[in-house]
Amino acid sequence: MRTNPIKLFVLFLTAFVFIASTPAQNGPGKKQFVVVLDAGHGGKDPGNRGGGFKEKDIALNIVLQVGRQLEKDPNVKVIYTRDKDIFIPLDQRAKIANEAKADLFVSVHCNAHNSQAYGTETFVLGLHRNQTNFEVAKRENSVIFLEEDYDITYGGFDPNSPESYIGMMIMQEEYLEQSILLADFVQKKFTNDLKRNNRGVKQAGFLVLHQTYMPSVLIETGFLTNNSEGAYLNSSTGQSKMAEAITNAIVDYSHTINLATLENISEEVAAEIVTSEPVIDIYDGVTFKVQLAASSKKLEPKSSNFKGLTPVFREKEGKLYKYYYGATSSYSQIQKLHQQAKAKGYPSSYVVAFREGNKITVNEALNSQSK
Repeated sequence: MRTNPIKLFVLFLTAFVFIASTPAQNGPGKKQFVVVLDAGHGGKDPGNRGGGFKEKDIALNIVLQVGRQLEKDPNVKVIYTRDKDIFIPLDQRAKIANEAKADLFVSVHCNAHNSQAYGTETFVLGLHRNQTNFEVAKRENSVIFLEEDYDITYGGFDPNSPESYIGMMIMQEEYLEQSILLADFVQKKFTNDLKRNNRGVKQAGFLVLHQTYMPSVLIETGFLTNNSEGAYLNSSTGQSKMAEAITNAIVDYSHTINLATLENISEEVAAEIVTSEPVIDIYDGVTFKVQLAASSKKLEPKSSNFKGLTPVFREKEGKLYKYYYGATSSYSQIQKLHQQAKAKGYPSSYVVAFREGNKITVNEALNSQSK
């Protein structure tokens, strides 16, 4: 059954008025969405100098603008790996994010090439599929040569050796799907809103992503070596527009992955809504589940392997096994199961939806039916 559109409008309008008039939205027990913003390079590491511009300055300007926009939302906490022109080792950048138990890690950079190549691309962690991706990762990882005892810190990792990447443990594997989701949002904002050339979502072995334990992306905002794009990225207008696109992508991601808007409404304004008939939240033909993890490891879906949660279902999708908790057509019920999963130690879990065995977005499921 579908929920009455008019009733939904009243629900959201009431929620907006109620939230706007309530000063303490982040009281004790309410976890903020934590975003760690990482401006690439800095200090003695200028990054690439294509077009005579400084990557470290452009990346920092964009990151600070993203942070200022996100900080307007009291439900978001922003942490910077650097907020000025200083050198931060790659492992320390990841450590900052891990210690903050961040929900997202976003690293911002500018690209370079020996041609007039142009366009944006967003990377998630993975093995290089081609020489071009390897060259990008090699250039960004070469900063470790500026660090003391880098060979000890990174266990003998050599940015110039393909063998080092082959031996790299993909510790971010369970966050890969969420990282790809964010990367896709970023690229769509660049392409659709700013009309930038879309070079796509790609995988490569970036050390700064490898050592983080949350969904993470590295954004190449464009090529400083391109005459037009370099000037654009060095301009206040270009930096402002890039920052706005990244901000909007992060906001869209947070709403999709955490369902923050719908959860806040159901928790905070339920008592304010008076209707003449009960709100029905059963979605015929739709099955909601809580995704706990994704891994190449094949585990038995028994409660002892998943911190006491049951029932847990295992399904293979591509090269990964996905582990789901619960299965219901009730949206309110899946929210309760999601809270249980997070309380049991799965803070990065999220709700997914299926129709006839095919995965769809939760928003599509919620908007698919009307009463």
